[in-house]
Amino acid sequence: MHLFVVFMLSTFVVCETLSSRSVFTNHWAVRIIGGPKEADKLASKYGFTNLGQIGGLEDHYHFHHSRVVRRSTFAARGAHSFIHMDPKVGWIQQQIVKSRVKRYARSDPDFIYFNDPKWSKLWYIHSGDKTSQCRSEMNILAAWQRGYTGRNVVVTILDDGIERNHPDLAQNYDQLASYDFNGNDHDPTPRYDSSNENKHGTRCAGEVAAVANNSHCVVGIAYNARIGGIRMLDGDVTDVVEAKSLGIRPDYIDIYSASWGPDDDGKTVDGPGPLAKQAFEVGIKKGRKGLGSIFVWASGNGGRQGDHCSCDGYTNSIYTISVSSSTENGNKPWYLEVCSSTLATTYSSGEFYDRKIVTTDLRQRCTDGHTGTSVSAPMVAGVIALTLEANRLITWRDVQHLLVKTSRPVHLQANDWKTNAAGHKVSHLFGFGLVDAEAMVIEAKKWRSVPPHHTCTKISDCKTTYIRPEQTLNATISSTGCSEQPEHHVAFLEHVVVRVFIDHPRRGDLEISLVSPAGTRSQLLLKRLFDNSNEGFKNWEFMTVHCWGERAEGTWTLEISDSPSQLRNPEVLGKMKEWTLILYGTAEHPYQSHGSHSRSHMLEVSSVQSTEPTLGIPQPEEQEEEEYNGPCHRECGDQGCDGPHAEHCLNCVNFSLGSLKSGRTCISHCPLGYFEDVEARRCRRCHRGCERCVGHSPHNCRSCRRGLFFYALESSCVAACPSGYFPDDAQRHCLQCHEKCRHCLHESDRCTACSEGFSLAGMTCVPECVNGTFFNLEEMKCSPCHMSCSTCTGPGMKECIHCAQDFLLQEWRCVRKCAAGYYECEKTEFLKRMCCKCEENCGNCQGPGASCTQCRNGYNLVDGTCIVSATCNNADEVFCEMVKFNRLCEKKLFRQFCCRTCRLAG
Repeated sequence: MHLFVVFMLSTFVVCETLSSRSVFTNHWAVRIIGGPKEADKLASKYGFTNLGQIGGLEDHYHFHHSRVVRRSTFAARGAHSFIHMDPKVGWIQQQIVKSRVKRYARSDPDFIYFNDPKWSKLWYIHSGDKTSQCRSEMNILAAWQRGYTGRNVVVTILDDGIERNHPDLAQNYDQLASYDFNGNDHDPTPRYDSSNENKHGTRCAGEVAAVANNSHCVVGIAYNARIGGIRMLDGDVTDVVEAKSLGIRPDYIDIYSASWGPDDDGKTVDGPGPLAKQAFEVGIKKGRKGLGSIFVWASGNGGRQGDHCSCDGYTNSIYTISVSSSTENGNKPWYLEVCSSTLATTYSSGEFYDRKIVTTDLRQRCTDGHTGTSVSAPMVAGVIALTLEANRLITWRDVQHLLVKTSRPVHLQANDWKTNAAGHKVSHLFGFGLVDAEAMVIEAKKWRSVPPHHTCTKISDCKTTYIRPEQTLNATISSTGCSEQPEHHVAFLEHVVVRVFIDHPRRGDLEISLVSPAGTRSQLLLKRLFDNSNEGFKNWEFMTVHCWGERAEGTWTLEISDSPSQLRNPEVLGKMKEWTLILYGTAEHPYQSHGSHSRSHMLEVSSVQSTEPTLGIPQPEEQEEEEYNGPCHRECGDQGCDGPHAEHCLNCVNFSLGSLKSGRTCISHCPLGYFEDVEARRCRRCHRGCERCVGHSPHNCRSCRRGLFFYALESSCVAACPSGYFPDDAQRHCLQCHEKCRHCLHESDRCTACSEGFSLAGMTCVPECVNGTFFNLEEMKCSPCHMSCSTCTGPGMKECIHCAQDFLLQEWRCVRKCAAGYYECEKTEFLKRMCCKCEENCGNCQGPGASCTQCRNGYNLVDGTCIVSATCNNADEVFCEMVKFNRLCEKKLFRQFCCRTCRLAG
């Protein structure tokens, strides 16, 4: 009996631990060297299916095993487990389900839907109207007035999908920037249910790129941008799913917007897994053809739970732009988290009486109830889209510098605003302040990329130090900024990361601060009331941007305090085992040369100065010189010489350079800027600008002087390459753009304009498909739509955007005739003819409202309304009139008692 109790207790403990932490799936991530064929071979050997490479991660594959339980609290065991021991497998990990929550405020009231244009409701875009309490704009209108609307910039929403057929999104929807990783297909349409649970992605997409002037709903911040959606939150979220989502088409997609993360419950410490971390790094290094993918992240909604976004490894990453929120009056929203990694802020919702954000919603509707920091990330993604249109060549770091330089504290209320040693005002609530779209595009237009990115790492002495309650532990590191290592030298700071290894009996009692050599204090962690974990921090990285622009050299101080919030064993002390300081920045001042960056290259062509004859005073008659009888220079010809040097030759063996006026000299080869006239044995000058040439004509060049580029098609030297070519600074040649590009920058396939028949998406040209066809991603060509579609995103019946003539749109399908329970209606200007659903319980109807012509089984037809047969008693007329007068017909019970009087409409 005793053994049985022990067994039951141990089983309970194990199950409790696993159920709260790990749910194992039947998916694996595997690293295999040798290419896809080797991966297929190993998958087959152990009973797996190889689902392909994980995003852009080379040698990493997604394996699936159909005979393993889909969700389990135990890691799978069986014959397939032997793959762990295979020598060709470098690393393998069974995927676990990660808790990821969408960052909208959970206390939202019931949303009100509108079909009319909501331009007047967009207070965060035009807050200058008299009814607005907003005291400072994000200057989005001003950026539009300068001509920037996000054209040809590609933004993707990583979320629960987007409604690609929504009238406000369909025109800007981009199939190539979309995918469904929950359903493994190319359609990111959300899964519909009665609660509209999967509305989040569609709402975020509308903020970015809702179409302007289409008589429907709202206007997006970048209303001409291309918008895509990744459906990845409506299923098991694993490291593989996140890595695939973060790494999808990094050369095509410019901006990834994410408004989700680990639970904002005040007790979770979680972040990206090993594959997602690699996906971030690959995107930063290789995305946008080497300029770096731009990841925008909502900072989190755990304010009411006392959460701190430094415990979120996504917002805490140097690779993401962490975005905070403010109410329209500049106050801190109730859901906002405090964090030293927050870069900038936009408007969002606040208390129940504060206005919220108007955007697109599921089922082709609008909402004026979008809330939380989920609002702010897409807003910043939209502003960055405007910025990229102003300057396509800015890097991922340039974008962060632009946000630091242009964001403004304005009327944002925070008691911790401070000015750091570089002159930047910064707060733990709002980062560097409210985003300013106009300032961003103005700066971007004249921006010159910041110097190379350097990393300097310094590890503390490996000495365990006790953290005593009610005392502050101070630990210091003196850094030179790696000045002795040129490739790692950081003189001017961008991000600062502190990696800590701390054991502690109750993690939520800790507070951690970092003080820079200039005295700037960053609050890396605040106490968290609900964090009872005894796991401490195992090499967790905290990040701050508060030292941006400061000098790196000097003494850095880490301050750790322990304030017990409940009774603890006083004998169990926390221990700091190690900490590491990681400095990111540049060796040179990032902006020192920005004043002259817009000047064009100056043409530097040297020319031989002609010498005028000297008008001298008559000299006395010279004595006759003796004839030279010594040896001639080796370049002198058969006529001899008047002296020993090359300029004394009477004729030349090879070539002569110069003129009678300037003097001639014999040389073996003509110098740069001259060509060899073999018949005359003379060096003749090339056309101006040519470094090497074969004749005097401007089309006889073979290479060019500094500041000019060789245009091979015409053998000429030009200051600017013609259309269809781009200048290669290394070779000083005009190289041809890809055949799809009409104009390109720095690389043949980095397009800025496309050839006829192609359209620009990001910096890539894709075929323009005519109506009735769509761009097929697998075959890279235009393929036919289903016969019922006039435009579409795929070949299926449910992938229509517009219906063909004589077809109507019904529940995402194009049909010739409305089915039972639907009637033909004109919904919007964008979707002219549709099938709208009849009132509840109608089998057939003639239109909206009480126009039923036939009822479902169990209902009777009464004045165009269907009433439940069994309970339609039709009570006393006076009673029914009272029911109707008091608007009780909306209640099903009274509607059934007074069916003829209420007629459902009340």
